Amino acid sequence: MKDIANLVRIVTSRSVSSVPILDLHSGKSNKENKFITALLDIPEATQLQIVKAIYGKANTPNVRAMQRLQSRVQAKLLNQLYFLDHSDPRHLVSRRHQLECLDLLHKVSILFAEGEYTLTERLLQRCLRLAQAGEFTDYTVQCARMMRTLYAEQRQSLRYQKVAKLLLKAQQLMAWEDEAERIYSVTQLALARTVSSRRAVLPLVPGYIDQLDALHRRARTFSTFNYLYRLRLVYEELKGNYPEIIRLTATAARRLQDGKLNERRFDKRYNHFMSIYAHLHNRQPLQGLKLAQVYVRDFHPSSSNWFYFQEHHLLLALHAEHYDYAQQLLYTTSKNPAYLKQRAAALERWDLYRGYIEFVRPAQRVGLARRKQLAQWVLTLPEFSRDKRGHNVAILVLQLLHLLRERNLEEVLVRLERLRKYQQRHLRESNMLRIRLFLRLLQVIVEKNFDANGAMERGKALLQQLRETPPPGAAFAEVEIIPYEHLWSLVLDLLREGPPVAHEELNS
Repeated sequence: MKDIANLVRIVTSRSVSSVPILDLHSGKSNKENKFITALLDIPEATQLQIVKAIYGKANTPNVRAMQRLQSRVQAKLLNQLYFLDHSDPRHLVSRRHQLECLDLLHKVSILFAEGEYTLTERLLQRCLRLAQAGEFTDYTVQCARMMRTLYAEQRQSLRYQKVAKLLLKAQQLMAWEDEAERIYSVTQLALARTVSSRRAVLPLVPGYIDQLDALHRRARTFSTFNYLYRLRLVYEELKGNYPEIIRLTATAARRLQDGKLNERRFDKRYNHFMSIYAHLHNRQPLQGLKLAQVYVRDFHPSSSNWFYFQEHHLLLALHAEHYDYAQQLLYTTSKNPAYLKQRAAALERWDLYRGYIEFVRPAQRVGLARRKQLAQWVLTLPEFSRDKRGHNVAILVLQLLHLLRERNLEEVLVRLERLRKYQQRHLRESNMLRIRLFLRLLQVIVEKNFDANGAMERGKALLQQLRETPPPGAAFAEVEIIPYEHLWSLVLDLLREGPPVAHEELNS
């Protein structure tokens, strides 16, 4: 009872006069709770809107009162971070175990400062066990350092020497992990730049992988494994070696299941994503779609990871020509309460996917008014935009499809010319062969005067070459929202409905 009695003494003698957290479940209608409710109801509310909601009038005294309230609530919300629930397995698995260690280290620091050494040691031992079980080397170092100080204070020589050896070993491991993190981070920064910079870094990546492999052979920790594993996946992705990514992710999943990877650290969500991503680009959409339908359960719907996973889930459905299922996915995603919290670029990508889905679905399921509305929206999309890197061809092609459906000859020729210029400026590398073959097919329709049968016959060799050409690596890729082979079939179907005609004939 002595330990808990000392804890009672510390807490009762040093507690603040009022608890600096919010009582979110009291049901009381005080100003703090009104402020929280107003922000939940209208996240984008202005300061004046909040003042009116809480105080009735937006005069100067009320604005100042609201600013004081805001400062007070913000401080309490920050304190509330100590009491978040991290038990949901659909979040990053390591977070829960990491925060357990941080929580214990925080408590230990206070108890040690208060001179409560017995409870301090007990909690440090618990924290050390958790840190070692989770392979959190930095927390192991912190625990061992604090224990070394504690034993020095208590003149416990044997325990001091034992923990000093543990600390020395953990510090060496952390040095290797820090070097692995540096190599991985430097590579990631270089790969996050322009397409040309990614191409320049690509030949250097095998050397970085060798360095990480050497560090992992020394350390044999989860962190060194994870940096090595992720860089290997990145390298294969950049090269376009998608079968190897499928193999690597499947192997990692088996090792996790067999207990050979730390279940407290391994992020299976990342592994799931890389697996379906590789199936998509390896032209195995049906297998990838089956996996995605299972894997999505491991992603929390409020997270940005869920939305990014759903993008590729939807692309798999489109590549498998399951257009109705893709429409369902789009509807489910857009109804997610967190949908509008995505970055503007992500929302624009979803709009582009919607444009393709509604174009390829049967006419009876998309009304004429909606088709016209969609066509007008598509034609306003900006072209050759840097923030739409990877989607510029998709935008131009979608515009072309709508203009072919409208049979607008002048605008069709304009879009084909823009695609030709885009190819000349940006698609010259050998890795861009799939795009160039598809754009060459589009030029065939002009050569054959928009005759579907003539274009189909003339394009047979190009189409076969397109089918035999694998997708390029991520360092070079333009996103195929719908495979170019399927788009070519759509183009021929549109031409069979009637070739584009001059503006005068269209209006006559």
